[in-house]
Amino acid sequence: MSDLEFTHLDPLGRARMVDVTPKEPTHRRAVARCTVSMTAETTDAIANREVKKGDVLSVARVAGIQAAKRTSDMIPLCHPLLIGSVSINFEIGDDFVAVEAHVDTVDRTGVEMEALHACSVAALTVYDMCKSADRSMVIGDLTLWEKTGGRSGTYRRAEGEATSDSDHRP
Repeated sequence: MSDLEFTHLDPLGRARMVDVTPKEPTHRRAVARCTVSMTAETTDAIANREVKKGDVLSVARVAGIQAAKRTSDMIPLCHPLLIGSVSINFEIGDDFVAVEAHVDTVDRTGVEMEALHACSVAALTVYDMCKSADRSMVIGDLTLWEKTGGRSGTYRRAEGEATSDSDHRP
C-alpha cells in the first residue's frame, strides 16, 4: 500500500477501522504542541493563580491526561489503546500559554491522535477557565512534533517546519 492510499477505507470506499491484529506491539511515543494566545493580564492571572475558577494549569493538565485516555471515544476510527504514560507541560509567555503533550504506549498502533487530543483538550480547558476574563483568546498551531515506533519509524518536525511565527515550546 502506498503512503497516498487511504487506509481507513475498504475497497468499496466505506469507512473501516484498520486491522492492526497482525502487528507486533512496540514502544510508541508521540509529542504534540499548541498555543493559547491571550492578553498579558490573562497570562499574569494564570501565573499568579488568580483566576477565579482555580489553578488553570493543574486542571488543564488533568483534562489533557483524561483526553489522551479517551481519544477513541471521540475519534471514530481510532483504536482504543492502553496508554502507558501521559504528561502535559506548559510554558507561560508574555501573551501566550504553550501546551505540550507526551504520550507513550506499548501497542500495535501509534499514539499521535492521543497526543493531539490531549494537547487540544488541555488548551480548551485553559480557554474555558479564563474566558470570563479574556474572550479574545485564540487556540492555534496544534501540531505533531514527534512520533517514534512502529513501521513508519521516527518523525521529528524540523525547526523550519514551524506552523507559524508563534513557535512556542514548553
